[in-house]
Amino acid sequence: MFNFKQLLYPIVLIGYSVCFAGSYTDFFSALELDNANDVQELLQRGFDPNSVNPKGDLALVVALRQSSYKVARVLIANPATQVEARTDKGESPLMLAAIKGQFDLCQQLIARGADVNKTGWTPLHYAASGGMSAVIQLLLDHYAYIDAESPNGSTPLMMAAMYGSADAVKTLLSAGADPTVKNSRGLGALDFATKANRVESAALIAASLRAKAPNGVAGEW
Repeated sequence: MFNFKQLLYPIVLIGYSVCFAGSYTDFFSALELDNANDVQELLQRGFDPNSVNPKGDLALVVALRQSSYKVARVLIANPATQVEARTDKGESPLMLAAIKGQFDLCQQLIARGADVNKTGWTPLHYAASGGMSAVIQLLLDHYAYIDAESPNGSTPLMMAAMYGSADAVKTLLSAGADPTVKNSRGLGALDFATKANRVESAALIAASLRAKAPNGVAGEW
């Protein structure tokens, strides 16, 4: 009997390893195809939603990056999923969903406790960079700091001015974003808009700057 057990244990372990390897391949294949049903089935069978792909990227991050939004929704809904896991660049799932304008996924992540005001680059910076006005408003409604400063002192308004849209700029200004803030290079939102040749955004920011100027001071805007 002892010898039989010694023989049986390696066989069981090999079987388990083969089964896991199959599940791993199936999981990431289903993720790539945005096959939510297969992913859900694997999770119900005990597959870890926080598994990483061969490059070391968390499943939820992979799903958001490649627009597998049905799978992302399933992963976020799973209580075991770490919604605040970060990429090697410090990006959170909420940031990745925000820059792509995935309003429903952003709502779902926030409901799961995703950090709206993480240090450094924030979800609001990313939403502003993508010009995603609805997501910008959603984040502000959940107390995102409107003038959050990135590591180089850039604000969401600056990102909207250079990379986003005039509508995103308008949303931020209407909500109280400060157009007078300068980053570590001494550049403000108007400089960003001018550099990127965003004429409409520049006009909105210039008008806001004039409105903030003391009475009788025309300024250079």
